[in-house]
Amino acid sequence: MRAFLCMLLLAVTLVLGERACAAVPRDCRQAILGIADGWDSSHVTLSLVEKRGNAWVRVLGPIPGRLGKNGLVWGLGLHRNPGGATIKAEGDGRSPAGVFRLGGLWVTNRQPVKHDRRIREVRVGPADLWVSDINTPNLYNRWVRLDHPASTAWEKREQMRQTDYAHSIKLLICHNTAETKGRPVPGAGSSIFFHIWRRDGGSPTAGCTSMAEANLRALIARLDPDLHPVYVLLPRQEYVRLRSNWQLP
Repeated sequence: MRAFLCMLLLAVTLVLGERACAAVPRDCRQAILGIADGWDSSHVTLSLVEKRGNAWVRVLGPIPGRLGKNGLVWGLGLHRNPGGATIKAEGDGRSPAGVFRLGGLWVTNRQPVKHDRRIREVRVGPADLWVSDINTPNLYNRWVRLDHPASTAWEKREQMRQTDYAHSIKLLICHNTAETKGRPVPGAGSSIFFHIWRRDGGSPTAGCTSMAEANLRALIARLDPDLHPVYVLLPRQEYVRLRSNWQLP
């Protein structure tokens, strides 16, 4: 009898442990799913999926996209990283893998971006910065709007891009942000967005996720804050391994 109770307790512990590892929030019913062939791949296949009852249904995609030039590495998001895992670092040329909330839009594109009006849109101007300087920990990986156009060398270095078409539509991926971690970790990676790809997909990114403009616009237009959307980005092997425990789409 004692042996049976011990086995029962072990089974319950394992089940609870799996639930504790769930990376997708219970209220999430919409997700951008990105699957790469491996950790060192800069190519990704994207889909927008929505939960209907207990089943996830693809509503957009598959969409080809590009990742960091050096592939992927574990990021800081809603998930729990494996013990001893290498974590995203500033300037490593890798896209953060894991499960992440989505933030607002930062736009310079002249054509309006159709989106749910509850998703914040910032029209980027010369006073807008996104800080990647690890020596300013209180500002790191944060949007800062100055009361004047960027003028000092530091301000211009941290200034959001004004004339780069690939960055004219940006959707924030909440890696290492205040929305996810309370306070960004300096040096753990900053300024991670969805944006328009370069050379029709011929170029990788510095760590963001990029795609054709039409696909990016279609994806943004479909996002519904009531469905609590997230971004799931993983190499295929990790996705297969973690899908059940993390309750992934």
